[in-house]
Amino acid sequence: MTPVIPGFDYQRVHVADGVSLNVAIGGSGSPIVLLHGFPETHLMWRHVAADLATDHTVIVPDLRGYGASDKPAETGPDVYSKRTMAADIVALARALGHERFALAGHDRGALVAFRAALDHPETITHLASLDVLPTLEMWDVLHGTSAAVGFHLYLMAQPPGLPEQMIAASSDAFFGYFLDIWTNDPQAIPADVRAAYLDACRNAVPSIVADYRASAGIDVIHDQADRDAGNRLRMPVTVLQQDWGAALGFDAAALWRAWAPDLHHSTVTSGHFMAEEAPADIARAICDLLTR
Repeated sequence: MTPVIPGFDYQRVHVADGVSLNVAIGGSGSPIVLLHGFPETHLMWRHVAADLATDHTVIVPDLRGYGASDKPAETGPDVYSKRTMAADIVALARALGHERFALAGHDRGALVAFRAALDHPETITHLASLDVLPTLEMWDVLHGTSAAVGFHLYLMAQPPGLPEQMIAASSDAFFGYFLDIWTNDPQAIPADVRAAYLDACRNAVPSIVADYRASAGIDVIHDQADRDAGNRLRMPVTVLQQDWGAALGFDAAALWRAWAPDLHHSTVTSGHFMAEEAPADIARAICDLLTR
């Protein structure tokens, strides 16, 4: 049986033509939406969501193309652009009765959250980003041999066909590799949750690749347009990251500050999956953000 977030209710919510999202909802109070990363599902937020639900309405979807949400075919570059995926989240919150809400994202979900905050500044009240750089900065800092850590970014940026075939041929090994090397504490992802992640990814190879392909194409175009126009994040922003900026030779806080004038940036002692490895720290940081 697929694990769930205890005490949360599950719904399918229509957000766009042919697309409904699987979403867990719990708690009461001011709303916050939590967006998962790769190669996970909404379950990555299970601990943090339970903590936040004591004071907030917590909305935890599977992103378009992931988990139990719909996975439309990549008929064009917009289908998995972060702009489109962000519009899904705004539509989801609105369908649940929330015109304004806080937003936190990890990894891929953080890129969706970043785009939502740029495109819908009147809707997103607060933004938290976990362990990722904005798309333009990510591509800027990857160079030379250090870029090998992001080999999957380059693989999934390739035209449709080869990356999907390669990954589908050994999907558990591919997705499991990241669950292993990005985790400092393997016990943070128990066997049933790991199995759920691998099963979800196994059934979503084309859409996951399409999400990444968009980040090497149309997402760059959208972000560059905002950078050129001087658009910035208008809301309070908290960024939590591992200290990999020093290892790769860049100042992550400075890169984020160029986008977010009202920024709190801090490092977290954990692996990449910090909401599972250090949930109390993450919940506390998000609560602090919501008081700003």
